[in-house]
Amino acid sequence: MTTIWDSGIPPKHRPITGPGWIRVATRALLLAVLVFGGLAILLLARLIERPLCGLNRPVTPHITVFVCRNALRILGLRHVIHGAPMAQNGAVVVNHASWLDIFVLNAAKRIYFVSKSEVASWPGIGWLARATGTVFIERNPARAREQTALFQARLLAGHKLLFFPEGTSTDGRRVLTFKTTLFQSFFAQELRDAIWVQPVSVLYSAPAGEEERFYGWWGDMSFGGHLIATLAPARQGRVEVIYHPPLRVADFADRKALAAACEARVREGHARMLAQAGETQPPT
Repeated sequence: MTTIWDSGIPPKHRPITGPGWIRVATRALLLAVLVFGGLAILLLARLIERPLCGLNRPVTPHITVFVCRNALRILGLRHVIHGAPMAQNGAVVVNHASWLDIFVLNAAKRIYFVSKSEVASWPGIGWLARATGTVFIERNPARAREQTALFQARLLAGHKLLFFPEGTSTDGRRVLTFKTTLFQSFFAQELRDAIWVQPVSVLYSAPAGEEERFYGWWGDMSFGGHLIATLAPARQGRVEVIYHPPLRVADFADRKALAAACEARVREGHARMLAQAGETQPPT
């Protein structure tokens, strides 16, 4: 069962005025055209790509990257990248702050999210997730072997699988302890010597006049309400992403050692960005 993180104190967003509502409507319309137009093109391309290439997706991930980069432009969210996405085959692990992570992390390079199986049945979002190649998993030990085989096929096909080891989103001002379960899949005999894991740190900075937790999405916040608040500011904040050097799975004794090393690098990068912003990381 997934534990939902909650601070107990929701952020206070400034009231939206007339111009703010115009921005909400305009940005929402442009995003809808971009996302669903891109999805239509992706599905048409996949009709040709799937029978010809199978698991390989030489074309459709580029559509996803294009959509996500331009979604950030529509939002006006400045996107700052430090380091570079790894060239090696393997997985990416990131701290989780918001639904915006989908656009931010897809904008740099082709990746495929790993998500809980329930998301596949969510209206709209589940359809988008399936179309973009999301890997759905169940937290069920009885299916561990099957899911390891799925991970193996996708990773060896060159797919970069991205997951959030915290298991939940936060207010973006902290990094929670990493859960180690999914790391076990990387130690399968066929994978251990063939793949790498890249830790990534993400930090959002709020628009001027808003509290620092502005972009965080956690607890029982509704998606619609958070989306409206995010679309309203005249000038948005920014998001910084640090791509740390990738770690070779074979260099670690087990999943706990690998997870701890990834967490340490994500936590260090996140704390460094907070310090540069004049903040300190609160206790987890």
